[in-house]
Amino acid sequence: MTDATANSTHLTHYDQAAIHAPGQIQPHGVLLVLQPNLEIIQVSRNTQEIIGRQPEELLGQPLSNLLSAKQIQLIQQCLVGNFASINPLDLAIKCQNRSVYFDGIVHRSDSAIILELEPKRDRSKVNFFDFYHQVKGTITHIQQAATLVEMCQLVAKEIRRITGFNRVMVYRFDQEESGSVIAEDTDQETPYLGLHYPASDIPPAARHLYTRNWLRLVPDASYQPVPLIPAHNPVTHQPLDLSLSVLRSVSPCHLEYLHNMGVTASMSISLIQDQKLWGLIACHHTSAKYVPYRIRTACEFIGQVMSVELANKAVTEDLDYKHRLKSLQTQFVGALSQAEHLLDGMMQLQTQLLELVNATGAVICSGKRYVRVGQTPSEEEIQALLDWIKPHLQQNLFASRSLSRDYPAAQAFQAVASGVLALEISRVHHNYILWFRPEVIQTVNWGGNPNESVTVGTNGSRHLSPRQSFDLWQETVRGCSLPWEAAEIEAVAELRSLIVGIVLRQADELASMNFELQRSNEELDSFAYIASHDLKEPLRGIHNYAHFLMEDYGEALTEDGVAKLQTLVKLTQRMENLINSLLHFSRLGRAELIRQTVNLDELVHQVIATLMIARPQTEVEIRIPRPLPSIQCDRAQVNELFTNLISNAIKYNDKSEKWVEIGCLEAHPSAPGFSSPSSSFGEAHEPPSSPSLLSSYIFYIRDNGIGIAPEHLDQIFQIFRRLHERDEFGGGTGAGLTIARKIVERHGGRIWVDSTPNQGSTFYFTLAAEADT
Repeated sequence: MTDATANSTHLTHYDQAAIHAPGQIQPHGVLLVLQPNLEIIQVSRNTQEIIGRQPEELLGQPLSNLLSAKQIQLIQQCLVGNFASINPLDLAIKCQNRSVYFDGIVHRSDSAIILELEPKRDRSKVNFFDFYHQVKGTITHIQQAATLVEMCQLVAKEIRRITGFNRVMVYRFDQEESGSVIAEDTDQETPYLGLHYPASDIPPAARHLYTRNWLRLVPDASYQPVPLIPAHNPVTHQPLDLSLSVLRSVSPCHLEYLHNMGVTASMSISLIQDQKLWGLIACHHTSAKYVPYRIRTACEFIGQVMSVELANKAVTEDLDYKHRLKSLQTQFVGALSQAEHLLDGMMQLQTQLLELVNATGAVICSGKRYVRVGQTPSEEEIQALLDWIKPHLQQNLFASRSLSRDYPAAQAFQAVASGVLALEISRVHHNYILWFRPEVIQTVNWGGNPNESVTVGTNGSRHLSPRQSFDLWQETVRGCSLPWEAAEIEAVAELRSLIVGIVLRQADELASMNFELQRSNEELDSFAYIASHDLKEPLRGIHNYAHFLMEDYGEALTEDGVAKLQTLVKLTQRMENLINSLLHFSRLGRAELIRQTVNLDELVHQVIATLMIARPQTEVEIRIPRPLPSIQCDRAQVNELFTNLISNAIKYNDKSEKWVEIGCLEAHPSAPGFSSPSSSFGEAHEPPSSPSLLSSYIFYIRDNGIGIAPEHLDQIFQIFRRLHERDEFGGGTGAGLTIARKIVERHGGRIWVDSTPNQGSTFYFTLAAEADT
C-alpha cells in the first residue's frame, strides 16, 4: 500500500532483534529463574527493593529460603499441572519482620522454571463466582451482538469499564498486515476510529509474541528496565527466553512509539482466529496505570471469548452472500455434468463465472486453449502470468489484490487486472481458471505518515524507527483492487471440489464400462483356454508323425529333407511351449485364489534354493536387506511370481559379478523406510498414483543386469513379447512377465518397472494384502 508496507521485507529493524529475550524486565515485579530442584540460578536486580534481599544472596540458594514449605509444595504442584489454570499463586515473603504478599506466576522456559512475583495492591481474594459475575454480562452481550462491528464496540466499552483506561480500541489486521481501528471507547478529544496503521508498526517478531502471550501490560512506559543477574542462563549460557513472561521488558522502540503517541500506560489483548493474529484490543492511558492480575485475567478471558465469536459473526454477516454463491455453484454442477468437456460446460456459464467472485473478467485455460470472458489481459500476458502464478499456488489457489506489487509486469494491465484470483483444477491437463478485478483508486486515512517510520542509513540500508506524529494523514492508493473476500475464496475452493466430484462420477461410469470390458476379457480368456487345449491334440500328431518319418524313412530322405523334418519338430516343440504358456495364463484367470497366511521370507528362500539347483554353474549374490513379512495370499501363485521375477533377474545379466536384491518397503509414503519407486534407476515407468489402501508393503526385485531401454518399457508385460533373439539369455516363450502381472492383478495389486540400460532393473509390485499380525 505504501513504501513502508511494501518494502517491509527488505528493512533491517528491531523486529529482527531478539525481543523475546531482552535480558531485562519491567520494575513492577521480581523474576526468579529456577532449576528443576528449585535452586535459584538467575534473578532480577530489583530483589532488594521488592523482597528485601540482595540478588547475590539469592543465587545458588533453594527457593525454600524465601517461601514456606506449603508454598513450595504449591509450586511443585504447578510443575506437573497446567500453569494457565493454576496461576496466579497466592504467595507471601517475610521482609523486615513483615509479610509481603504477591501474585506468583509460574511457567517453564526450555529446561528452566520461571517464577514472577507481582506485589499485591489489593489483598481481597477473588473466587470463581466473583470472576463469573465480572465477565458474565460481557460474554452474554458478545454472543448477542448482531454484527462484528457491534461486538467490537461493545468489547471496547466493557474493557474500558473494567480497567479504567482512557482509551480502548479494537484494532484489526488486513491481508497486507496493515491495520485499522474498527471500534473505540475513549474520553480523549482526538478519536482514532477509522485510522489505518502500517504493518511496520507491529513487526513480525512482535506479532509472533502476541500469538504466544495473549496479554501484555506496560504500567509505566517511562520505566527503567531491570537487568537479570547473571545476564545469561548459567545452564544454557544463552539469553533467557521471556516470551511467556508477564514482566518481560518491551522494546525501546515500542516505548518510544508510546511516548510519541502521548501514552504512558498500555495493555494489549490478542485476538486470535485460526491460530493467526486477527487483531488486538489496545488500551492506552495518559498516566501510569497498574492493572491487577485478576483484572487482567478477566480481560484476557473476554479476548478469548471474542476470538471464538469472530468466526461466528463473520459467518452470520456473509450468510446472504453465501446463499447466492451456493445457488451459482448449483448451476455450475448442472452445466458441467451435462458437458462432455470442462471448457464446454464453463462456456455456458460465462456470466455466472464472473458473479461467483464478483469479478469483471475471467479466463478459462484448458490445455493450450484460452477462453476469455469480460475484461482481461491479452492471451500472451495471461500465459506469462500463469507461468508466474504456478509456483506460488497454495492448496491449488492464488489470490492477490495488488498483483503489480509482486509481479511488476502486471503494471501494464493493472487498469483491468490489479487483482487476480487463480484456481488450479489440474496441473497435468493444464486446467486453470483466473478471475480479474480492476484497479480501484482509494483514499486511506492513516494515523500519521506511515513512511516516517522508514529511515535510510549512510550505507543505504532501511531501518524502522518510531513515528513522531499520529495526526490524520491521507494517501491515495493505486494498483490495488477490492480485496477478495474469504467467502469468495471459499466458493472457488468448493468449485474445484465440485468439478473433481463430477470427474469422479464420470470415473464411476467409466468403471462400469471397465466392468463390461472385464467380462469380455474373461470370455476371451475362456476362449483362449478352449482354443489352446484343443490345439494341443493335432499339434502332438504333427510332432509324432515328423518323428515317424525320420525313423522309418530317414534313409530314403536326403540330408536336406532330414534337416527340414528336424526343423519341423523344433517348431512343433516351440509351438507346444507357447500353447502351454497360453493355457497356463488362461488357467490363472479361471482358478480360484486360495488365500492363506504365507511367510514370504521362507517362500523366497525356497525359490532361491530351487533356482540355484537348476543353475548349479551360476554365481550370483542374493541380497535380502530385511526379513520379508507374512501376508494373506495364494501360496502357489505368489511362489510362481517370485520365481519368474528372480529367474529373469538372474537370466538377463551379463555382469561378471551378478547380484539380485529382494526386499519390501512400507507402502505408506510417510512410513519409515519408504522411498520413491524411482529412487534407484531413474524415472519409474508406471508408478502407482496411490497404492491400494489394503496394501501394507511394496515388494521389489532389483538387479544389476542388462536393463531395459525406455522405448521397450511399454511392451515388456505383453504376452510372448521378447526383446532379444530367441536363443539369447537361455531362450523362453516371453510369457513370464505377463503371468507375473496376472498374478499381481488377481491379488488386487499393481506391478511396474524402473530400469536403466546396462545398469539394471527394479520390478515393484503390491499384493493388496495386510501383513499377518
